[in-house]
Amino acid sequence: MAYVKEEYDVAVVGAGHAGCEAALACARLGCRTILFTISIDSIAMMPCNPNIGGSSKGHLVREVDALGGEMGKNIDKTFIQSKMLNESKGPAVHSLRAQADKQEYSRQMRITLENTDYLTIRQAEITELLTEEKKILGCKTDSGAVYSCQAVILCTGTYLKARCIYGEVSHYTGPNGLQAANYLTDSLKKLGIEMYRFKTGTPARVDKRSIDFSKMEEQKGDERVIPFSFSTDPESIQKEQISCWLTYTNEKTHQIIRDNLDRSPLFSGAIEGTGPRYCPSIEDKVVKFADKNRHHVFIEPEGLYTNEMYLGGLSSSLPEDVQYAMYRTVAGLENVQIVRNAYAIEYDCIDARQLKPTLEFKEISGLFSCGQFNGSSGYEEAAAQGMIAGINAAHKVLKKEPLILDRSQAYIGVLIDDLVTKENREPYRMMTSRAEYRLLLRQDNADLRLSEIGYQVGLVSEEAYQKVCQKKKEIEAEVHRLEQIQVGAGSRVKAVLEAHKSTPLKTAASLADLIRRPELSYEKLEELDPERVPLPADTIEQINIHIKYDGYIKRQMKQVEQFKKLEKKRIEENFDYDAVESLRNEARQKLKLYRPVSIGQASRIAGVTPADISVLLIYMEQIRRKKEIENLD
Repeated sequence: MAYVKEEYDVAVVGAGHAGCEAALACARLGCRTILFTISIDSIAMMPCNPNIGGSSKGHLVREVDALGGEMGKNIDKTFIQSKMLNESKGPAVHSLRAQADKQEYSRQMRITLENTDYLTIRQAEITELLTEEKKILGCKTDSGAVYSCQAVILCTGTYLKARCIYGEVSHYTGPNGLQAANYLTDSLKKLGIEMYRFKTGTPARVDKRSIDFSKMEEQKGDERVIPFSFSTDPESIQKEQISCWLTYTNEKTHQIIRDNLDRSPLFSGAIEGTGPRYCPSIEDKVVKFADKNRHHVFIEPEGLYTNEMYLGGLSSSLPEDVQYAMYRTVAGLENVQIVRNAYAIEYDCIDARQLKPTLEFKEISGLFSCGQFNGSSGYEEAAAQGMIAGINAAHKVLKKEPLILDRSQAYIGVLIDDLVTKENREPYRMMTSRAEYRLLLRQDNADLRLSEIGYQVGLVSEEAYQKVCQKKKEIEAEVHRLEQIQVGAGSRVKAVLEAHKSTPLKTAASLADLIRRPELSYEKLEELDPERVPLPADTIEQINIHIKYDGYIKRQMKQVEQFKKLEKKRIEENFDYDAVESLRNEARQKLKLYRPVSIGQASRIAGVTPADISVLLIYMEQIRRKKEIENLD
């Protein structure tokens, strides 16, 4: 028989949020890239919640954008409501979240992919990876077609041996009834890749016409919309927004759930996979938080041209009749009609400790992995990993140095470091609390932190990079100017301060000193500063933050300096841990398993103590001195 044979630089398996970013990064860097998907209609599909961003996840989207990715641009084109979360708290935890028109989000991403040079899209199921001496040679489809390439990026999401379950109903399909990928797992296991079985779930979609919104609290978007992408003109996205709605479960809801727990696959043992602790089903919440007499239910539109509404907070795998019974106890849902049942989905994924920080497999050269296949959860986590895997796969092909973002540079660095150094026995979700340098890694300054890296890689244009450089100069110059301008305790100053309920001055102070007061800001002191020139809103935001949090920022920067010292102490890939006699057996085993690239990464491995790190540092210093003496001789 004759089979199709084609040659590319990179093959990307899966076209979800990870696959889209990975494929775009590779193609935009000049690599001939082929993107495989089981269904072209599922490109950038949002099988669960209809939104992008949210607490900590908004940071990831902004960072992907600053590096030259697409997710931020795409949601700016397709959002129907936008909101900045946590505004009552400090800027470190502010996070943008936007409701998407799900179909339009997928359509616009597909348009971008289809019009990207060096990128080919192919509807086919990859069933086998082709290797020789633990090096990727290509991949094979279910039709027998062979695609030779130098790198493969696995972005299989929740499709590998996927099984959707609710009540006694069980179907071996991917999300939304799409075809599962049933053969690739066996090929991966033959290569010695260790697999996990995880699960996630989604709530029912219901008919908007069957909801009584008068019994719910309306949730509107922000009056002034802030874009996700730093390249989006804020004026271009100010538009009328669609409302979301808030209601609550009650004791009657909870009793129905408790009465039917024996019919829940989650509690009966029918579901084998481990679910996400931070995104539990309603059954989980009722059991684990028995003292709570109600839980939030967010009613969110799935798009402008559909009546489907998403029941956020009511994920479930209970039987269909129980779903109807419990939903109809909720205020406003008394007559609700289900369009799509809630279900849980099980799928195969990997232990991400098998990966380098570049997201390449340690034992298989040229094989990269990202997204939910790595044991993470969420569209944003997937896109962030796809971005890094795509860049590093392209760099491998182009014989360039890999890109590794550390924990002090980006939330992306925290995400990947956690995945490759920690044992994750449940789907990993990004949270602001995981980032120890979160005051520096804010969503508002992602462009200032990462655009230079995106520019050096080749994904950020000269024009965009120069715009960021100019913004940085304006911030620094204006902060310096405000530190120099002194105002006295005169009547004009007193009147401005009284108008904003701020204590009058007794002696002269700089405008920067006044901005540091909680009740004052750059904008509120305009009357006292006639020499200032107009600046963009995002630049003014940075000036306020830089001045108000100056002391905290400097303190955290000192912590980063200490962190960097350990990160700079590189460990050779073939380092002989058996030769370090004073190292504890547990630490030796863990270090040999993980093969950390630096002392910093080694220190974050569970089971490796500070004492072990000290032993390692002393040994490495002895080796260094010995080499110096040998070189002198």
